[in-house]
Amino acid sequence: MAQCLFLAPTVCSKVAGRGEEQWLCGSKLKKKPSNLIFSSRSSIGIRASYNANATAIEIPNQWYNIVADLPVKPPPALHPKTYEPVKPEDLSPLFPDELIKQEASTERSIDIPEEVIDVYKLWRPTPLIRAKRLEKLLDTPARIYYKYEGVSPAGSHKANTSVPQVWYNSQEGVKNVVTETGAGQWGSALAFACSLFGLDCEVWQVRASYDQKPYRRLMMQTWGAKVHPSPSNITEAGRKILQLDPSSPGSLGIAISEAVEIAVKNGNTKYCLGSVLNHVLLHQTVIGEECIKQMEAIGESPDVIIGCTGGGSNFAGLAFPFIREKLNGKINPHIQAVEPTACPSLTKGVYAYDYGDTAGMTPLMKMHTLGHDFIPDPIHAGGLRYHGMAPLISHVYDLGFMEAIAIPQTECFQGAIQFARSEGLIPAPEPTHAIAATIREALRCRETGESKVILMAMCGHGHFDLPAYAKYLQGAMVDLAFSEDKIQASLGKIPQLVP
Repeated sequence: MAQCLFLAPTVCSKVAGRGEEQWLCGSKLKKKPSNLIFSSRSSIGIRASYNANATAIEIPNQWYNIVADLPVKPPPALHPKTYEPVKPEDLSPLFPDELIKQEASTERSIDIPEEVIDVYKLWRPTPLIRAKRLEKLLDTPARIYYKYEGVSPAGSHKANTSVPQVWYNSQEGVKNVVTETGAGQWGSALAFACSLFGLDCEVWQVRASYDQKPYRRLMMQTWGAKVHPSPSNITEAGRKILQLDPSSPGSLGIAISEAVEIAVKNGNTKYCLGSVLNHVLLHQTVIGEECIKQMEAIGESPDVIIGCTGGGSNFAGLAFPFIREKLNGKINPHIQAVEPTACPSLTKGVYAYDYGDTAGMTPLMKMHTLGHDFIPDPIHAGGLRYHGMAPLISHVYDLGFMEAIAIPQTECFQGAIQFARSEGLIPAPEPTHAIAATIREALRCRETGESKVILMAMCGHGHFDLPAYAKYLQGAMVDLAFSEDKIQASLGKIPQLVP
């Protein structure tokens, strides 16, 4: 069974003891379990338990910036009109000053504000769980661990960055924020954070996911957000797309264009992004920093690290702190990003400067891209339907510190069913890609007899993605692959910059 302690808050009660606190669990008097951590609300948070005497893992108080440790610094973002390196003032219509500083920072560590840590305590540290039942099912000598981010209020890793982004905006007096969302996880996380800090939130949800995932939309609305399908008639960018294709399924690139357009036109509104940019990946490194300590506590070190990639924040959050350890010569894991075959930016895209949105309003970023107007087929992993990979991940990939593979969605959902029926958790469609790759690696270990330690990023639950599971279980799910002609046409529209 999964090697993690689950304990209801009502099971244990504190009693007076001599010298140190003791805990009454059922009818037995026991010492306080070392893996229990209390939030500021005095609720019991269950945190990864690997052995009974493991030291409690603290929430990190700093984010890690991988830029400081890279042997070659990443290429700068360029102004979309002048093609000159972006200046801080160029980004001020979109972001608060502190996030602009973080975007360009070369400092190795950046302090996490106490107010942000206080909110993190609602769900962090998150569990690291050994998937023993999955190991048994696969009959593999590999040891499989997954870092589970689905315990956040919004159900995914996205809250790790939505909370600081909204807090920094609130500190500068911003009252309204806008964003896009693919699967709805980022929109949900931003709406959640805005509800805590009193900001208004407006979300453009990619039409394919807007139709597939109504309960994600309802989550956002419950937390007070306005939600529009994208492309919409509200923005000029959306209207142009609808004129060309009234039944467009939308894309993250289109939704970004719509949200950015609103932010630029309204002085009291800022834009928030859930992936891709440096400051977003920075905030997600709490995942990897916790995980390093958790694995040290049980005497394990990963041989293989696997995560799904769309824009890349979930993968970077887990992998970047481990890459630091790899660069320092402490460990040498094989690091693998997994993307959908229908939107394979790392494995089939080109490494070039391109816009982050369809309309060409954002800065040009050097990234692995399929072309900014590429619209992927509507696969169920809506959060992975982005034409480009995060510039930092693209740079790390170009330096050779990681590899990438693409897996079709039917294999991913087959793996998800195996995972759900052995481990109990129903994963979101996005991390099913990591599950499928993990199963491949575990089966290789069965053939070779190697007892590798596999660490997997489990970025969120799939409780609102059950229509996708229905499609798979009914035999109605098909593999959607990119069109080579479509990609080539899109790549032909990438700005041709003179070296």
